Amino acid sequence: MADTSKAPGMVELAAITGAHGVNGEVRLKLFGEGVEALSRHTSFNQGALTLKKVRSDSKGGGIARFAESTNRNEAERLRGTVLTISREDLPDLEDGEYYHSDLIGLDVKTDAGEAVGTVIAVQNFGATDIIEIERRPPPVKGLKTFMVPMTKAAVLEWDRQALVIAKDFDQS
Repeated sequence: MADTSKAPGMVELAAITGAHGVNGEVRLKLFGEGVEALSRHTSFNQGALTLKKVRSDSKGGGIARFAESTNRNEAERLRGTVLTISREDLPDLEDGEYYHSDLIGLDVKTDAGEAVGTVIAVQNFGATDIIEIERRPPPVKGLKTFMVPMTKAAVLEWDRQALVIAKDFDQS
């Protein structure tokens, strides 16, 4: 089942990293806000996996049991599987909030109207989210990507089509 492709409109919440024990439990790498966020859902991968229980591993990851995995061999076959849910199944957001998946793929332009590129990733190293932008077209020399903090000074606005950054943060 180790299909890691993501269907349109799907949000990745975790990835199965391997088996845990002999009774079909799996270890999880969590992408969201922890075990609590994952436990709000019972069905993943368009109904292919049914969550029976999940708990923290006390190391930032999780341990889960799925109805479809009852022994270590079945759990090992799930290694590499990314757990997805429909974007529609996530709670509504307040103004100024966003899901990382909503930013990825957005066109980026400066407040001067210059096209810059596309958001390809959102990272967080502790202080704030940082968006990674791939230049379009890619330069012959120099950086093909650059990062901008997701702060009011750097990212002036965004919607479903584009993200606007302050010209001072365009590292061309």
